[in-house]
Amino acid sequence: MSILQSRARTSAASSGRTRALLGISLGYFMVLLDMTVLSVAEPDLAASLHTSVAGLQWATTGYTVAFAALLLSAGAVADRYGAHRVFRCGTAAFGSVSLLSAFAPNLWLLVALRVLLGVAAAACVPASMAMISQLYPDPARRASAISTWAAISGAAVATGPIAGGALVGLAGWRSIFIVNVPIAMVVLALSAGSAVHCARGERRIDWLAQLIAAVALALCTDALIAAGAQSLRHAAWSLGGTALATVVFIRLERRSAAPVLNRELLRAGRVRAGLFAGAAVNFALTGALFVLPLLLQQQRHLSPLQTGLAFLPLTVPFAVIPPLAGRVVARVAARRPILAGLGLLAAGGAVLAVAVFADLAYPVLASGLLLSGFGVAFALPALVTAIVNAAPPGTAGAVGGLLNAVRQVGATLGVAVMGGLVTPGIGWALLTSAAACALAFIVFGYHRAAES
Repeated sequence: MSILQSRARTSAASSGRTRALLGISLGYFMVLLDMTVLSVAEPDLAASLHTSVAGLQWATTGYTVAFAALLLSAGAVADRYGAHRVFRCGTAAFGSVSLLSAFAPNLWLLVALRVLLGVAAAACVPASMAMISQLYPDPARRASAISTWAAISGAAVATGPIAGGALVGLAGWRSIFIVNVPIAMVVLALSAGSAVHCARGERRIDWLAQLIAAVALALCTDALIAAGAQSLRHAAWSLGGTALATVVFIRLERRSAAPVLNRELLRAGRVRAGLFAGAAVNFALTGALFVLPLLLQQQRHLSPLQTGLAFLPLTVPFAVIPPLAGRVVARVAARRPILAGLGLLAAGGAVLAVAVFADLAYPVLASGLLLSGFGVAFALPALVTAIVNAAPPGTAGAVGGLLNAVRQVGATLGVAVMGGLVTPGIGWALLTSAAACALAFIVFGYHRAAES
């Protein structure tokens, strides 16, 4: 009888871990879905709220600015207050603010709510990794759990444009926010229980430096958006504010007992090159997701659902390639997949630019999207491995958080820069993404060759 009871308890514990892992993974799915589902809703949102491209840029970057800046300290917050508490509070806030976003009466209230969504997203992501470590202390089982987490969350990138297109076609742009509410409720239900409870810590957080970092990134984004809209005086003032906030941030960091940025990490050339490559990947991906729906719906007159389906060559590789990329990295190390990914992204951006300049048919656009999709799918998993392996001992968690933050900075700049080039021509925006990835290819290849 005792053996049967022991087996029953073991089975119940395993079922509880699986349920909690599904909830944690679905939470990250929700965060990533919100980054991609908005893309195909841009024309409908612009018509409904009577906004310009600059307004659409802020609707997107309001989320990524807050997400990027707060990821720098979100891991410390999870350690300080307990990862499960931070995750569940972030999830509840995400669902609540999404519901409010669906009823936003004007653009700037929507932007403010998108900023709050970015704050909630930053609370969820680092905490989810800590919860997985709590659930699976064995390294081998933890690696398998992280693969599951990555596969489920990665599906958000593949389904986001299609789901967004279907929802917008049925009920308009507001519906893309309402869908987050039931997802958040399911996440809260699945992630409940003592198995995911994480102890509080004593890590210190420099809130003032964190706030100044967010201000600097927001002002830099504003300067780029204003420059793209030909508001040069506005851009100059914002650029001056960026410089001032950066100086204040550096001074605070030098005096801080709990700095936002780990200077030890940034001293390693391979880490810096990897961070730059991560930023370039997200610059190209998020920038393309911002500008291409404007091309497909406003110039080529596709419906929202057709636009979502048109993105399949870009998004499907995210669901198919990562397991293969993981095996390739284990066999030949991370350098080759990263360089291959950056090269494919540069080639994909160039093909997309040519297709736009020459007004070529969709199959040419699809080939550029496919090259870009394979590029992202190969580069990102390998970049995580390369960055963590290059980090000084004891800093793997911190460098992982820094990589995520830098990737979101790249996403913010991608929307700001490529969106600013929509008026001169979407082809120029896509060519810029190709150039950014080509430069990252050169920088990463140089640093890896110099240190090998």
